[in-house]
Amino acid sequence: MAQMKILVELEGGKLQFSESNPESVIIAKFNPNRLTLSRSVQWQSEKVAKRDCPETQYTGSEPSTLGVELFFDTYDDPEKKKKSVREYTNKLHLLTTVKEHGDKHRPPVCRLIWGSMSVFFQGVLQQLQNQFTLFMEDGTPVRATATCTFRQWQSNTSDLKEQNLMSADVAKVWVVRHGQTLVSIASREYGDPRKWRPIAQANGIDDPMSLRPGAVLVLPALHDI
Repeated sequence: MAQMKILVELEGGKLQFSESNPESVIIAKFNPNRLTLSRSVQWQSEKVAKRDCPETQYTGSEPSTLGVELFFDTYDDPEKKKKSVREYTNKLHLLTTVKEHGDKHRPPVCRLIWGSMSVFFQGVLQQLQNQFTLFMEDGTPVRATATCTFRQWQSNTSDLKEQNLMSADVAKVWVVRHGQTLVSIASREYGDPRKWRPIAQANGIDDPMSLRPGAVLVLPALHDI
């Protein structure tokens, strides 16, 4: 099972992350069947005399949201020796806590990484629900599922080129549609059908012709291929 890694923004005036600081990294097993990417736009309707249907005008876009279920387990982890799973869930709770970031006070920004891929989503935790599903005899929780909704975040000074999620230079996810193959996906995403192998390797696919419609794939960034 692939793992989801969450890098948590460090306190300070700059947007900084560190994979070497265990306090700023959250790792959980990740079930791709529970990935939800959402995007919405705003439309405003104006009534027009002598028309049954009002005129509709586009007024802007809403930030994308990413819904994921994160799985934590200390019961079957020999290194944790059945310690409380709250060690992980408390870290997620801190993502909703206001901290000092330069002249602003807000919860931290997060960067999500799937497996060995690059960052494919940057956002803030908008909603969190922890469900504890296994307990020791003394009541210690040792297994939990966290349902998270992240809201896309981008600073006013961000380089728009770096935030262009349509670029092949950014790792992203792909929902398979009926009739699609790794070859056709590679051709559309990278402009080269021969680049289907890195997609297969990133997702542990042995048979590139047996894709299931609705399956969620990680597409490596072009510079990682």
